[in-house]
Amino acid sequence: MLDPRWLLRASLWVRNPPSLKRVILVFATIALALAIIGVEKLGFWPDWAQADRVPRGIGGVTPIDPKGD
Repeated sequence: MLDPRWLLRASLWVRNPPSLKRVILVFATIALALAIIGVEKLGFWPDWAQADRVPRGIGGVTPIDPKGD
């Protein structure tokens, strides 16, 4: 179901639409993100730019072993 806050936001956008520069900025950002995703899916993304998965511990931080093992 549609939240009434979204209707208020839509009515504000109708009354005060974003500037052309803002619209171009948003679409350029989306296009850049899609281009990066496409390059990565095609396998052309360099290995040095890929993120490594870090094992999660308590609170996202891996605990240090107090014994030093």
